[in-house]
Amino acid sequence: MHRHGYQGRKLGRERDQRRALIKGLADSLVIYESIETTLPKAKEVVPYVEKLITKAKKGDLHNRRQIMAKLATLQASHKLVDDIAPKLQARNSGYLRIERTTLRRGDNAQLARVSFVDDLSKEATKPKSTEKKPAKTVTKKPVAKKASTTAKSTTKRPAAKKAEEKK
Repeated sequence: MHRHGYQGRKLGRERDQRRALIKGLADSLVIYESIETTLPKAKEVVPYVEKLITKAKKGDLHNRRQIMAKLATLQASHKLVDDIAPKLQARNSGYLRIERTTLRRGDNAQLARVSFVDDLSKEATKPKSTEKKPAKTVTKKPVAKKASTTAKSTTKRPAAKKAEEKK
């Protein structure tokens, strides 16, 4: 049979299993902001999540509900719309990258890491203010003068207590 015109990968699964797999990978990618999986799975999940990010940037109710239907958990959909999408407003597409990592030991499958192009944690921190704070004035405490060493040696120390005698 000819291969031309077919889109997508079967990933060795039935249709429903394949959809659940992609949904779970997308969910993990949104929650953890980086996942490691096989290269064909990575190539399938990237366009799926990029379409969701484009919808999340709009942020209206209709798009929120569509995102909730495409992700496995509500936590992931809320994080995508409320946290991730605002940080990606400057970018129109290409939100994710695929980096080939190692070969899996058991079956020699090519593994890949999928992560966001922009560092999301860096942009989450507030920028430091440029105003300089006034320098603190440090007042030095007067230093107590040390007693002479001869005076210390002449003073008697209390005798150490002896252990109780046996009865």
